[in-house]
Order: sequence, then structure tokens, then C-alpha cells
Amino acid sequence: MNKEISIRAATLSDASAIHEIYSYHVQHGTASWELEPPTLEEFQARMTNIFAQGYPYFVAEIDETLVGHTYASAFRPRPGYRYTVENSVYVHPQYQRRGLGRLMLAHLINVCEGLGYRQMVAVVGDSQNTPSIRLHQELGFVHIGTLTGIGFKHGRWLDSVLMQRTLGDGDQRLPDDINARN
Repeated sequence: MNKEISIRAATLSDASAIHEIYSYHVQHGTASWELEPPTLEEFQARMTNIFAQGYPYFVAEIDETLVGHTYASAFRPRPGYRYTVENSVYVHPQYQRRGLGRLMLAHLINVCEGLGYRQMVAVVGDSQNTPSIRLHQELGFVHIGTLTGIGFKHGRWLDSVLMQRTLGDGDQRLPDDINARN
């Protein structure tokens, strides 16, 4: 890709462009198992919730055109999981297979490490989504397991592939803020 790619923090003013990308993936892919795209208002509420919880959310731009987004969110809501995040990465269909997902996810990993998270989980929606599985493998994720036939979309049963990557010290050292976050 010859054009300069910039990655910056997402804002609510990006919601419409992000929503468009996400809606495409809902309608045509299996990265999300939603059957209908959320409304723009619902999508803005989701973004606001991620921002309010302090999770990182980024967009990628080429020539000031938003072409992808990535964010971290809670892996599970219970406090015992507070050092683990789940990642999401979506690229505009016209810009796929050009390395954008890799750049965005690598950036997200670095930021999450800096924030003190210790594990990142990828829940890949569909064992046939080899580009996503390969992307995560290339960035240090390991296959943890496959939940077979647990979803149904586009007229077929889907598997969910679980992948995990250690961030920073992982589970080799107690968190620095162990007393504050017990």
C-alpha cells in the first residue's frame, strides 16, 4: 500500500463511517454474528460505552478517509477478568488484504500492554475465516480452542475460534495495582 496510513483515537464523530464498515460485515460476513446491523444511534451508544469504560478505540485513515477500526473491550463483565481484553478489528471491504488489519491490531496490542492489560482474546467468528486467524497468529496469538457449530448465520452453522495472546508480563507477575484492584 503506497498511501500513508494514519491511526488515531476514534471519536463519536467517526461513528457514521465506522457504522458503515461494521454494517457491511454484519450483512455480508461472519466476523459479527448479528443478523441485522444496529441503528446508528445504537452503534453510537456502544461506542460511548466503550469510551466510558476507558478501553482504547482507534480508526485507520488513508487520505483522510476512514478505512478501518479496532478496539478493545471487556472479555467478560465479571471483575476477575479485568486484566483481559477482547479485540475487534474491521476493515472497509475495499481496503482488505492490504495490511491495515495488521497495523491496527499491532497498535491496539501495544496500547493495551501500556495500559497494563495482561491477556488479549480474539473470538474469531467462523473457523473458515482464515485471514483473521492468520492475522492473529502472525501477531502472536495462539489457538486455544474451537466451539463447533454454536452459531447460525447465512444459512449455515458457524464455529467460533478462540485465540489468546499474552500482553506484557502476562500471568508471570502480579499486577502492580493488585491492592487497588483486588
